[in-house]
Formats: sequence, C-alpha cells, structure tokens
Amino acid sequence: MLTDIRPKLRLIDMQPVDQGGRTAIMLSDPLMVSDKTLLIPRQLAPLLVLCDGTRDISALRAALAARFGMPLTQETLERAISALDEALFFDNERFAQAHAEALAAYRTAPYRPSPLAGQSYPQDPDTLRQFLDAAWEVAGSNPPTATPATGRGLVSPHIDYRRGALVYAAVWKQAREMARAADLVIFFGTDHHGGEGAIIPTRQHYATPLGVLPTDQRIVDALAAAISPDNPEAAFDDELHHRNEHSIELAAVWLQHARQGQPCDVVPILCGSFARYVRGEADPAQDATFNALLDTLRAQMAGRQTLVVAAADLSHVGPAFGGQPVSLTGRAQLQEHDDRIIQRICAGDAAGFMAAMQETGDCYNVCGLPPIYLTLRLLGDTRGTRIEYDRCPADEQNTSWVTICGILLE
Repeated sequence: MLTDIRPKLRLIDMQPVDQGGRTAIMLSDPLMVSDKTLLIPRQLAPLLVLCDGTRDISALRAALAARFGMPLTQETLERAISALDEALFFDNERFAQAHAEALAAYRTAPYRPSPLAGQSYPQDPDTLRQFLDAAWEVAGSNPPTATPATGRGLVSPHIDYRRGALVYAAVWKQAREMARAADLVIFFGTDHHGGEGAIIPTRQHYATPLGVLPTDQRIVDALAAAISPDNPEAAFDDELHHRNEHSIELAAVWLQHARQGQPCDVVPILCGSFARYVRGEADPAQDATFNALLDTLRAQMAGRQTLVVAAADLSHVGPAFGGQPVSLTGRAQLQEHDDRIIQRICAGDAAGFMAAMQETGDCYNVCGLPPIYLTLRLLGDTRGTRIEYDRCPADEQNTSWVTICGILLE
C-alpha cells in the first residue's frame, strides 16, 4: 500500500517547460528504462526534493505543509506518488526489475545499435558517407598536411553534428592516417549521468551505419578485474549507461569513416563526474581505481598500434546550463578560459589541466574533463596540436554556449 512506502526518487532528468504561460517541470528517464514523460506543476517541485527515501506518505504531507506551506490532500499526494511510481522514477523493486530486463536485453543483443542514427545523422550508409565527406570538404585542410600514422590520440567533440560539424571534420580529417594505422582504439567518453569517479566499461560491440566495431572483450575483462578486484562483475553494474549515451557513438562514426569502414578492435569506457576532484576532496592522480585502469590499459597497449580518443566537449555556460546570460565580456572570458585549458592539453599536462579546473571550481562546466584527463594520463609524454575550435549556441537567444575543440596528440 502507498501509505507504507518511503519513496526515493532516482536520478532523472528535470527540465522546465512552458505550458500555456505557466512553468511546468518535465520529468524523463536518462537511461530510458522507462519511456514515460511526466509534466508536473512547478509548485510540486518540493515534493521531488522530499522524496529521498526517509519519509512515508504521512511524513511527506506533514513536511510539505510545514516547510513549504503546501497542504495537499491525501488523495492528491497519493495520485502524484502513484504517477511517479508507474513511470519507474523511484529507486525501488519495480525499477530494479525493469532495469535488470533492459540490461539483459542490451547484453544479449549482437551489438549496441546506434540510437542517434536517423536522428542526429543519416541512417543510410551511403547518405552518411556523403554527409561526412561534405563536412570534410568544408573543413578544408588545416594544418595542410595530415598527422602521420604515428599519432597517438585525439580530442574529438561529442556535440551534435549540426553544430559541431566543422570541428569534427577538421580533426578527423587530419587524423585519418592515425585512425587507419590503429589496430586498437580506446575511447574515453563523457557519461553525462555517471556518478562521481565512475568508470564504466562494456563488453558490447559498438555499431554504426558504417559497420560494427568489435569490442576487445579480453581487454575489457582485464579492466574489470583491475578496477573491481573483489568482484569484477560489479564493474558492469552501470553498463546500461552505454546504451543511450551519445559521446562515444558520435566519435565512433567518424572513426569508421576515417577507416573507410574497416573495423578494428575498440575499448569503450564511459567516465563519470570529477566533481569531488574539482572540489579538492581527493586527488585523481592518487585514485587507486584510475591508476589500476591506466596501468592495465598500458599493459594491453604494448605491441599494438593504439589510438586513444577523448570524446569530449569543453565549456557549457549560460541559462541553458543554470547560469547567467553570457555577455560580450563573458564571451571574451570564456575564450580566455578555453585557451588556457587547451594550452594545458597541448602540453600533455594532465596535472596542469586538472589544476586549471580547480582554480575556477569548474564554473565553466567542462563536461569533457574526465575523458581528457584520463587520455592525457594514459598517453604520458605527449604533445598536442590545436586543429579547430568553435563556440556553439545552446539557446535561441544566443546567451548560452557550448565550446568544442579538436586536438591531435602525438
């Protein structure tokens, strides 16, 4: 019965939307275990805050009335709780069962499909090749000669192709020989819903409309044993995050195109938030999990032509990301900030890059921080070349921006 439960809201997306001149909150599931979307009045936002697993229905009613001046009836409150439960937005047995079924389906599929194909880019292979070739033509040649096959890594955006085409095309055009020479590609991608310090491998192969990239499952199993030695299977608890996370997928399409559709082994790794390292609560250089991950990858890279790809955007600023509108002065400051961290990346300075994030408290919301940092740590002694940079609008008023950069690492 509802009166006996203590609802605990799990991690879901919440977006303000206009509903006939009134603000509502749109709730959805980033993991897409649930396909439901709920709209709730803004006035009910305190209910979401209070659903932390510590209160039953009676306690929720009392807290809403006492703390927020919201004397909801029992019927209204139960109806709201039931709707959230039906949508699988609570961390409970119903969600756990649905999650287990979705994870089993993901793992038993022949490969991870491309959820963005037909939405963010063409699904038809020939049309997709034409689209990517056209982007290469627009990108021109800067620098005039491609990086040699001995190149070791790159930073590629993970923004949508519509806004990021110039940077994607420029960096992958220069990285063609590197991509074609590689027999192993390690992807570090941002997990936009990952927990602090999370490292999420997958055994699943990655498909694009241009073919299937086989995941080297032997390496993945070695990683799991390294980062979770007491229970290697626990390393895959959040593996479902790979199913709909776009960061690696959008780089994988360009890898396939650069390789002219020829497959090579890949190791896809999603990286969670670095918030606690930015706050100075821990040092990522001393993190046992990161060090085990990197040591294992270095051992597996021995004797192989390896390309390391950080699928990473840079700054996210403005109202679209919870900040203030970015003025002309703010744009200049944003450029200065990005130039500073790009210099650290091109110097191969992982510690300096991390220090730059800590100096600002990551107030520019660099969502590519984890994959870039781990790429620099993995490559060690490396130097980079800045290929292309862009500032992409993130709202119709041009007051919010996402910045991206393509960088080659040798």
